[in-house]
This record gives sequence, structure tokens and C-alpha cells, in this order.
Amino acid sequence: MRLGYHASHEQFAPSELLACVIAAEQAGFTGAMCSDHVQPWSERQHHSGFAWSWLGAALAATRLPMGVVTTPIGLRYHPVIIAQAAATLGEMFPDRFWMALGSGEALNERVTGDRWPAKPERDARLIEAASAIRALQQGETVTREGLIRFEEARLHSLPATPTPLVGAALSPATARRAGGWADALVTINQPHDGLRAILDAFAEGGGAGKPVYLQVHLSYAPTLEEARANAHDQWRFNALSSSVASELKTPSQFDDATRHVRPEDLEESVRISPDPARHVDWIGEYAELGFRDIYLHNVGLNQRAFIEDFGAKVLPHFAANQTPR
Repeated sequence: MRLGYHASHEQFAPSELLACVIAAEQAGFTGAMCSDHVQPWSERQHHSGFAWSWLGAALAATRLPMGVVTTPIGLRYHPVIIAQAAATLGEMFPDRFWMALGSGEALNERVTGDRWPAKPERDARLIEAASAIRALQQGETVTREGLIRFEEARLHSLPATPTPLVGAALSPATARRAGGWADALVTINQPHDGLRAILDAFAEGGGAGKPVYLQVHLSYAPTLEEARANAHDQWRFNALSSSVASELKTPSQFDDATRHVRPEDLEESVRISPDPARHVDWIGEYAELGFRDIYLHNVGLNQRAFIEDFGAKVLPHFAANQTPR
């Protein structure tokens, strides 16, 4: 088991986020993961640093293994660029980097001016991209015609071990497809029945026995009222369905779409409590479902208090089962 820290580029300047992940390691977190955005989810968030620059700095400044959730479907990033970036990090920091591949959101991927494909095409592009990235990491020269074109692409600086490719899934259908190509699966917290359906679909699609990771959105603060207010201010878009969230194009559109969301509407999608013991119970439930790596994202801006308090009051409950850094 690994309890990791999620670094949210949408909410903090890259320099502050680097300080946070260093503090997280010192507090006892044993891994980290981060988002990869061009734009934040809301006009209230204000940031969106370049994840790949930050990852190099964060891997150099800590001993933590780290992952990133990214979209290599040939719009913002061509798969060759993602494969090269991952190979460079893997060569510099052996066995410490993984990346999760997803079909993305219009918020980030349409900024290059290309047509935003419908979900079935994005899914097909993702499978093409994952196949090509795997071939490139094995030192192959890749020339392909398809939804994404490759012409004599080859990587010349490779890590000793290829970067694990993790499937990012929010639905059973996506998880089932990922079972056929991914080395592991990552999803986000939702009611247990939904998580079981995703895990079952991943196994049925070919992922039986592969690791499964969970990103947990939570809101921790001194009082329940403050924890609810933090979640509502920073993460209310989490009440939207994935099909809606993937199509909205700007932070202001997310703000418009969630203007009627109430704090109580977030109870199922954000774990909200001022009580560290309650968070211990929730994490234990996720571990019992079979999640090996659990990455904690406190959605409020009070990162230092969250890191310090969880380091003292939550992580020790799982110390005997945690994978060392």
C-alpha cells in the first residue's frame, strides 16, 4: 500500500506546489501524483503550471515515486512528445515515474485550435497513442497511419525500465477498455458500488491482477462548515458528470455550469470532514476494496495544515502496511 499526495496544478503556483510536495514527503507520504492542465477548472483557482517541468523539479527535490495524469491523443500533445518526456524522466529517476493516460477534456486539449473529437474517437485515439508509446519505449521506430500519424519516430534516450502506462477511468466502459492495454488503473473516489463496477470491468477487460490506484478528493479543515465551504469554493465542478465536464471549454463555463451547486451536493464526490479519524476510516474502506495506491487530494487551499495534520494523525494508522519511499 502507498499513501500519496496529490499535487493540484490548477490551485497553486508551481513554486508553492513544489514546497508542498517536499513537505508531504517530510510528513510521511510515500508517493505523489499531479494533474496536467493548461487551464484551471474555475476562475477562482488562478493557476496551471506546466506539469512536465514541475515533475523534473519535484523528482529531483524528493525521493518520492510520482505519476501524472495526461492526454496523449494528438491534440495538445502528440504521443511521441509524451513518450520522450516520460523516457527522459525515467532515465533520470529510475523506477520512480508512472503516467496515467486518459481521453481528456476540451478545457485543456482544444487550446491548439484543432477539432475536439467526440468520445468514441478520443477513445480510439487513446488506444493508438498507448500502443505507439509502448513501442517507442521499447526502442522501436514507429511509422503508422491512423487517427494519429507517426513517421519514423524513435527515442534515443531510454530508461532501463519502460514507464508504466496506467489507464485513467471514470466509468466501467473506460475501465474495461483499459484492461486490455494498461499496466494499472487509476480512478477517483465515488460511492463503493461505482468503484466495484469499475474494478470488475477492468478485471474483465484484461486487468485482473494488475495494480489499481485511487485518487481521493477530500476536504479537511478545523470545522465541518469550513471544510464544506472549501470544497464548494474550489471543487464544486466535481458534481458534474464526466460527460459534461469533458465538453466544457473554459473555466468560466465551469463556473456557469456549477452556479447552482450547493455545498451538500458534494457529499458523494468529496470526502468532507474535520475529523482525522473519519478520514482514516474512509481510507481503510478503499484499501479493503483492493486499491493499492491511494493519493489524497485536499481540495481546499489549506495544504500545509492538511499535510501536517494527516502526517501526524492519519498516516501513522497505515504505517505498517505502507510501501517505503
